[in-house]
Amino acid sequence: MADLNIDPQAQRTLNERRAQKIANRMVSEALGSIIVSQREDGSRYIVDGQHRWRACVLADVNTLVAEVHHGLTQAQEAMLFLIKNQESHKPRPIDEFHVGLTGGVLLYVDTARVLEKHALTLGSTSTNSVGAVSGVLQITERSGADVLDRTLTVAEAAWGRSAETWDGMLLGGIGTFLGRWGDLVDDDELARKMASMGTAVKWRSEILSQSSRGSFNNSGTGSRVITAYRIVANAWNRGRKAENRIEA
Repeated sequence: MADLNIDPQAQRTLNERRAQKIANRMVSEALGSIIVSQREDGSRYIVDGQHRWRACVLADVNTLVAEVHHGLTQAQEAMLFLIKNQESHKPRPIDEFHVGLTGGVLLYVDTARVLEKHALTLGSTSTNSVGAVSGVLQITERSGADVLDRTLTVAEAAWGRSAETWDGMLLGGIGTFLGRWGDLVDDDELARKMASMGTAVKWRSEILSQSSRGSFNNSGTGSRVITAYRIVANAWNRGRKAENRIEA
């Protein structure tokens, strides 16, 4: 087992605490088999089961059954990892993003392309990074990369470049609005109207306030995005005649 490797581009991040828990409660008969890819140069990389492998190392267990695949590319290893983990032990969104990117999955590739255009990364919330990984991916998945591009453009035009600008609720609300009504919306006008209603911090505070007033059942991320969508729609409708308004 000492010759096994982990490719971080085709795998989730190893969680030592999780591996230690498995080692502490080790039941050899329940370990099952791990999946290994033997590459052309003879090196072996774990595709699925790295935590069980690490637990065996910690517990001084020297033998672990493996299902070995030959001739896989790095992208194919990444895809196999995603397939094996769709149901159980689903990887963190950021790990899934990086593995999916390695696997060439269009959802992740298109999202990465748009983020790069805006000089943004995923994983943590800062001036140049978006922490709402699932939220960004949902915009691309539901409405396409073009809508994600417009969403980021409108957000920055309205509030400037800051950590608050890339808040997941705000991006989700803008993305939902543009996904539904984008053909009717002028992005520059929308950004100006949103800016006139306050900073990103003020918007976020108002979304949380309106969501919490709805009830405890309306305090989840989904309801907050809906609230953000309604506030974006209200911003767009300001000064418009009734027949030209978009229903929130």
